[in-house]
Amino acid sequence: MKKHPLLPLSETMHYILIALQQPLHGYAMMQKIDELSGGEVHLAAGTLYGALDNLSKYDWIEQVGVEGRRKIYHITPEGQRILAVEKARLIHLLSLY
Repeated sequence: MKKHPLLPLSETMHYILIALQQPLHGYAMMQKIDELSGGEVHLAAGTLYGALDNLSKYDWIEQVGVEGRRKIYHITPEGQRILAVEKARLIHLLSLY
């Protein structure tokens, strides 16, 4: 089986998929990721929107609404599956320590 071009996920993509367990717009995502990372990860708008474009292209997230000019995104079932695969990979890797 051919490896997916986005796997393994970057730290940024992990944070985005985890944050999108609830529907969020871009600025709210940046705030949530800052919170989840304990202030260690600050995403620039260009980085975030480039990642959202890639994640949308592979149907791992989808736009679920609009608030004014803000697009709201949420993780898809396929995104959940990818996140579970990555979680298992990381748990295995950590078990080797």
